[in-house]
Amino acid sequence: MTHNNESPSKIGFVGLGHLGRLLAHSLLRAGYELTVHDLTKENAASLLSEGARWAETPHEAAVGNDCVITCLPSPAAVSACLEGELGIIAGMHPGATWIDMSTNDFAEVQRIASLAAERGINCLEAPVTGGVHTAAVGEITALVGGDRECFERHETLLNAMCEPVIYIGHLGLASTLKVITNMLAFMNQWAAGEALMLAKAAGIDLRRAYEGIRNSSGNSWSFEIETQLVLNGSYDFSFTMDLACKDFGLAYQLGRTHGVPLEVAGHVEQIFQRARATYGGQAWSTQVVKLLEDSMGQDLRAPGFPASLFANHAEVPTAEVDGSYETLADPDKAMTGS
Repeated sequence: MTHNNESPSKIGFVGLGHLGRLLAHSLLRAGYELTVHDLTKENAASLLSEGARWAETPHEAAVGNDCVITCLPSPAAVSACLEGELGIIAGMHPGATWIDMSTNDFAEVQRIASLAAERGINCLEAPVTGGVHTAAVGEITALVGGDRECFERHETLLNAMCEPVIYIGHLGLASTLKVITNMLAFMNQWAAGEALMLAKAAGIDLRRAYEGIRNSSGNSWSFEIETQLVLNGSYDFSFTMDLACKDFGLAYQLGRTHGVPLEVAGHVEQIFQRARATYGGQAWSTQVVKLLEDSMGQDLRAPGFPASLFANHAEVPTAEVDGSYETLADPDKAMTGS
């Protein structure tokens, strides 16, 4: 593998959905020279106004840059952007580094990394976790896999977007852990809905129930953070039902690969599938709890909870979802930039 001992300064960034756009903004604030691409140019508007350069294709986003970051919705979208004559790998120079911040599949990360290695390109995976709102202020967690030396050379770059940055091990392990932690969050999300509905049925004020559980052994990250959006009624977690079901599928694949029964996860996965069929793939993942509300004929509302987790942060420009890599249905379109 070819190594460049200098930390990269010229960065390409592909995938400007809810999350990718915020990560890219952090790089601009840190002073990196940034070239960006997405299926929909409008998603780059706030970045371009702050000095980023637009690339018409993933390949163009790679040419001349020391590092290219991808933040895409599926393994298929990542592969479509990396491979082929118009892909990122073909545009990168030997010694450059590809960093995938998507939630990817272990085997697919390994396969694409092997193709990149043939051209002398270094690879890191750095999937992020902790909620899109934390990316707005550079406080989202990055789980990193890959060569340790390569990680250390790019640690400053990763810290410009994420805090903390945790090195997990060799390439593929970070993607695996990201899928596991998402699976656990979805399970906790549904369990939190059941807990609140039981509290309401028992006559407990929901705001007091929230505070009591938040300060008890029953608390979880999903309960403390996502439940606020249920209690408000917006459900706006900026993470779609399609993405949740995709991540559950990756978790199931891991369970089969390693022979681990995922009995509770399997039940909750079916609940999410039902929620997607009921409310649509672009409904927020937190809306899974509405299945319980609808079946009981009772909503879970309490005063004083925010409609958005961005409420306590500086205003962040919003990205259009339709037409971006976040909702990519046909991976082949990723190469056209349209």
